[in-house]
Amino acid sequence: MSFDFFPSSTLTMYLAKMFVIRIFAVLVMLVLVLMMLDLLSTSGEILAVEGNGQGELLTYAGLRIPQLISRFLPYSVLLATLITLVTLNQNSEVVAMKAAGLSAHQVLAPLLLTAAFVAVASFGFNERVVTRATATLKVWEASEYGSIPPSSESKANVYLSDGEDIISAATITGSGKDIVMQDVAWYNRGASGMIQQQVSAERAVYAAPGWRLTNATSFDVTSAETQEIANITVGEALTPDKIDLQAVDPDALSFAELYQSIKAYEAVGRRTAEMRAKWWHKLSGPLSTFLMPLLGAVAAFGLARSGQLLVRAIVGMALGFAYFVVDNAALAMGNFGGYPPFLAAWAPFFLFILIGETVLIRTEE
Repeated sequence: MSFDFFPSSTLTMYLAKMFVIRIFAVLVMLVLVLMMLDLLSTSGEILAVEGNGQGELLTYAGLRIPQLISRFLPYSVLLATLITLVTLNQNSEVVAMKAAGLSAHQVLAPLLLTAAFVAVASFGFNERVVTRATATLKVWEASEYGSIPPSSESKANVYLSDGEDIISAATITGSGKDIVMQDVAWYNRGASGMIQQQVSAERAVYAAPGWRLTNATSFDVTSAETQEIANITVGEALTPDKIDLQAVDPDALSFAELYQSIKAYEAVGRRTAEMRAKWWHKLSGPLSTFLMPLLGAVAAFGLARSGQLLVRAIVGMALGFAYFVVDNAALAMGNFGGYPPFLAAWAPFFLFILIGETVLIRTEE
């Protein structure tokens, strides 16, 4: 029996090439189907805006496809694992490899190595492409598919607190004193916390101090009266620095940028549990692709003629999808403080490594 972790270079390249082709094929299939379904539901909203046409549909697809790739790449690796291992099992290639003295872990080694490279590529793709596409798409959606935002520095659907009062903006562009808010609403709340007045405007700029709303509409809740106001300044205690802190979107920030935002939050005593959980998940999320060959490995072993190959494939698929369910649940618990951030991001990964190894060892090793 060979004690090398990897089989021969020829067999390693053969298995890795087979695995990569199936990952790519499954990913393309999933992305194309999901993109078509997405366009069916959103194309009407995009084309309803005057001046929008085929170019805007292609722009939407270009911004949405990176999100779909990032989200469904681990699923693609899981399905590709099952397809690859079932094919090898049906053709008795797994039997031949085990007869040559390879262990179950050695059979899986080329798939695990390939999945590790995919995980690294996924992390880089998320950092350089997905975060920017997410930021731009969120702002474009908030502007109801009007003019396409010029940069990914814009932020969408931002809610800012000014003491008891609240300021909401559909989009925020610029930084520092050059910040401009679009589709702004200011909610004046009394000591009881109930809204007493709402002021809406299309635009707000920094007035040093406060934010100047022009051509605003004021609605008094007590008297139910509406009046037009040429100019009004609100949120005098809300500075551009505070907006930069409150308008953080973890999904639109890279790993390093989110870390800097967390440090800024901690410096002013703000809660960072949700952001830290998502920060850790920027590592554990792409690394989940490395876990998929181990969870799907149960489909590789056992004789195909025994009639249990389909059952084994279903078990492998169930283990893989169970990981995604537990991962999402743990991340949700971490977002509201139920779990520590590190545990919320990494516990499902290490738990299913143990489950996958246990299943593999008990069935084959």
